[in-house]
Amino acid sequence: MKQRIEQLRDRINLLNYKYYVEAQSEVSDYEYDALLRELQELEAQHPEFFDPNSPTQRVGSDLGSGFVSVEHRYPMLSLGNTYSLDELREFVNRVEREEGHTEFVCELKFDGTAISIIYENGKLTRAVTRGDGTRGDDVTANIRTIRTVPLVLRGDNIPPYVEMRGEVIMPHASFQRLNAEREEAGENPFANPRNAAAGTIKLQSSAEVARRGLDCYLYSMVGEGLPHENHWDNLQEARGWGLKISDRMVRCRSWEEIEEFITRTDSERGSLPYDTDGAVVKVNDYATQRRLGSTAKAPRWAVAYKFKAEQALSRLLSVDFQVGRTGAVTPVANLEPVQLAGTVVKRASLHNADQIALLDVRVGDMVYVEKGGEIIPKITGVELSERTDDCVPFEYIARCPECGTPLVRIEGEAKHYCPNSEGCKPQIVGRIIHFISRKAMNIEGIGDETAELLYTSGLVSNIADLYRILPQQIATLPRMGTKSAENIMRQLTESRGVPFSRVLFALGIRFVGETTAKYLANHFRTMDALMAASVEELAEADEVGEKIAESIRAYFADERNVAIINRLREVGLQMEEVEKESLSDVLAGKSIVISGSFVRHSRDELKALIELHGGKNLATVSGTTDYLLAGDKIGPAKLQKATKLGVQIISESEFEEMIGGAEITLPKEPFEKPAPKVEEKIPVQGALF
Repeated sequence: MKQRIEQLRDRINLLNYKYYVEAQSEVSDYEYDALLRELQELEAQHPEFFDPNSPTQRVGSDLGSGFVSVEHRYPMLSLGNTYSLDELREFVNRVEREEGHTEFVCELKFDGTAISIIYENGKLTRAVTRGDGTRGDDVTANIRTIRTVPLVLRGDNIPPYVEMRGEVIMPHASFQRLNAEREEAGENPFANPRNAAAGTIKLQSSAEVARRGLDCYLYSMVGEGLPHENHWDNLQEARGWGLKISDRMVRCRSWEEIEEFITRTDSERGSLPYDTDGAVVKVNDYATQRRLGSTAKAPRWAVAYKFKAEQALSRLLSVDFQVGRTGAVTPVANLEPVQLAGTVVKRASLHNADQIALLDVRVGDMVYVEKGGEIIPKITGVELSERTDDCVPFEYIARCPECGTPLVRIEGEAKHYCPNSEGCKPQIVGRIIHFISRKAMNIEGIGDETAELLYTSGLVSNIADLYRILPQQIATLPRMGTKSAENIMRQLTESRGVPFSRVLFALGIRFVGETTAKYLANHFRTMDALMAASVEELAEADEVGEKIAESIRAYFADERNVAIINRLREVGLQMEEVEKESLSDVLAGKSIVISGSFVRHSRDELKALIELHGGKNLATVSGTTDYLLAGDKIGPAKLQKATKLGVQIISESEFEEMIGGAEITLPKEPFEKPAPKVEEKIPVQGALF
């Protein structure tokens, strides 16, 4: 049982980091809540395994590294969740058993990022994210850009100090515009408005925040000497001060009224101009709230009812198959257009052959489509009562839809692959697009459409061909011209100074991501040494296991890939790791593992500092680890292992002292060589959450 508890803690901690720090949602709210509830139940059954660092003991954190950390005067608690009307009714019954007949306030549960906005003498002085509930990030400059947030309150009865708690959201119109711009610029679109809002509010550029069109709804008032002794009247007062309060909140005096609000909101949410994923039910009277109190994590006088994921029923018209740069084939369903979560859905993911077989999806079926946070919705089931006799079992394709090559399926993997890497257009174009991407060679002048145009025009058939095209050839292409050609040629020239680790990443070797490429470059130092390494030698590099090692070895065993690398070498791309400027040797011989999030530095900055002071970064704690550099929300497995092995655990401040102080200036990232010289040719009242 202890092993299961530790597995749950590790998983939830990772999900918290992804969601609150990186603004990425890997699972649905329902799946997350199920994991958390299982952990809570197991910990209650086995108190001998209590751990103060368990995710059940604290609110998740969104503390970043680019903002000042601020302590909340009043804690920002999270809410308990329920997906069941029976459980919601039990909450109401419990409150009334303890307090007698009670008035509740029902509100929308906005799907954004929580914020606390502080007004002193009627003027906005500070805005802080929820963070871990005790401390958050000061994002005042960014909040000031939201037009619906008044900088100065108007009216009467304004306390000298008041905190307004609410939610920063991205309306559907802003979200769709932003994603269209990102796709046009060759950037990854945001998965959903919640992620977009969370990512935007933590941007360093307030000008960019202002441009993105955020909104903010306030749903609670906190402070001393508030105008009224209940939640409802204070929010109506706040509305008069110029604050944006939802007009969909209602007072309810019976269970029937609460249920009616839930039912109506669930049916209408698809037509709202923003996302809402549930309803919040709160006790209205502050004195009653205080008597009911709170647990360490959540108030006992409020609860969130979460709606089930929105579904729609549509007919499956056909299935397309998309081929990625690695040859992976992904089936995509074409549907009769259907309204879902405020948008018209025409396509949905089918993932792979196993998923199609599991659901027994057939062309012509009426299928259930659900938005679970993905950009492309997914098919979750089939309405068998609507199936007709002409719906025959689906047969997965045996050949590549682009080049006709027989597909293969690697043992242990769910997807099918096209092995024709050199003759399949989507794979070739995909590799070119990956090569020019920002984290690889960063050739901004060539976008996805231009890359495809260069291929279809016959100018480029592989990544090495990019360096032999002439400006006049580019200038004559559709939608191009002399200025575009000069820009592309200049950026191709500048890319010769991109460091070896990024060149290695740009090659697109399967399983070799940005981080793995850095480890390989640091370990082998040159392309020649890497190409000569055996599987066993490759696996000795940090973060490189047998699977990655075999993929690298297979890549270099292909003579066509070697020929491309030699051509890239000839045009001047970096084929060896440059010795980074050393700041000191105070960490010489020391191996350090980093875990958690930090206040003054990003993890990448800390890794760079370790190397610049002679140390070595490790990914996992072992007997050879000298220090565990621990930040907020440290991985519990690493902490436990470090404690067991007697590894010294140090904080960010202690690390800064070791290397000579907190005022640190890093050399220009990413330690690039200059490009070769060439001739230019172009007592508190109110809710505490």
